[in-house]
Amino acid sequence: MHASWHLRAYGEKCISETILRAPVAFAAAMLLTTPAQALTFDELRGLTYLQIKGSGLANTCPVIEGGSTNMRDLPAGNYTFDKFCMEPTSFKVKEASQFKGGESDFVDTRLMTRLTYTLDDMSGKIRLGGDGKVAFVEEDGIDYAPTTVQLPGGERVAFLFTVKQLNASGSLDNFSGEFSVPSYRGSSFLDPKGRGGSTGYDTAVALPARGDDEELAKENTKNTAALKGSIVLSTAKVDPATGEIAGVFQSIQPSDTDLGAKPPKDVKVTGLWYARLTKA
Repeated sequence: MHASWHLRAYGEKCISETILRAPVAFAAAMLLTTPAQALTFDELRGLTYLQIKGSGLANTCPVIEGGSTNMRDLPAGNYTFDKFCMEPTSFKVKEASQFKGGESDFVDTRLMTRLTYTLDDMSGKIRLGGDGKVAFVEEDGIDYAPTTVQLPGGERVAFLFTVKQLNASGSLDNFSGEFSVPSYRGSSFLDPKGRGGSTGYDTAVALPARGDDEELAKENTKNTAALKGSIVLSTAKVDPATGEIAGVFQSIQPSDTDLGAKPPKDVKVTGLWYARLTKA
């Protein structure tokens, strides 16, 4: 019961949550202020393993050197969306206000994960209509990355940064949709008392007489159900000659629930994205 309530409550919250839609001008400005080490796709492809090792470049997305900010330069049609890369630049977590009666808001966090949180080499299908409408579906690739951030008070929040099974629509300037957020831990994971979803004990061995207590149900009954997240992708530049496309994104997704033992926190991820389009 508790797990389904968390899932339903989070789904309702995602639908009502308003995501900031970055204008194209703002997206282009962000791309122009990318780190100095940002490289183009061809430059990255020309580097050897030893040149990339330890440099941090493996955690960055390519940038477009030329291109155009006019989305109409890209012909309508069906495309393969390949080399889809998402590089976060900011992680925020929604926290209750410290003041009585204040509203919850997203607060800055400190990243605890090393440079392994960028999603890369994802692929999918995208359809560009003659009227400027877009329909995109993510299908495969390195589309999840375990990430941990720390709140100002010291609490650490783990989450699975992902856009798995993203289904987005809108215009090429701004298209948005929902995606699936798998459980941070699998059903075979054992907690400190040896309890798991598909293996281990059903209850804590030290408390056999209290195994059916309602207050322990959420700890005993492990839940690995996927939750939902939402994202807005804004396109800043396209290059019809190479099929490259890039912009900025902002997503809101749930954090780890400790296999259903606690409600998820909202995590806001902002960053850059890049892909290559090929006529299907």
